[in-house]
Amino acid sequence: MNRNLYRKIAKMHGVSVAELKREMQSAIDEAYIIPTPQAMQVPRQDVVPTVDEFIDYSTQLINTLEQ
Repeated sequence: MNRNLYRKIAKMHGVSVAELKREMQSAIDEAYIIPTPQAMQVPRQDVVPTVDEFIDYSTQLINTLEQ
């Protein structure tokens, strides 16, 4: 599911999926320098979530709010 999302967004911005994910990870890394309590709620295997972990959590959160 995320794969199609990445492809669509990358195409919209004229970049590769790899470049898109690098930029997204860079933004996530920066946000976790001093994370907010909300940021700490994102399930992750390491100190900073991966792009996929962040997107999965965000998708679940949006789906919960829509109900």
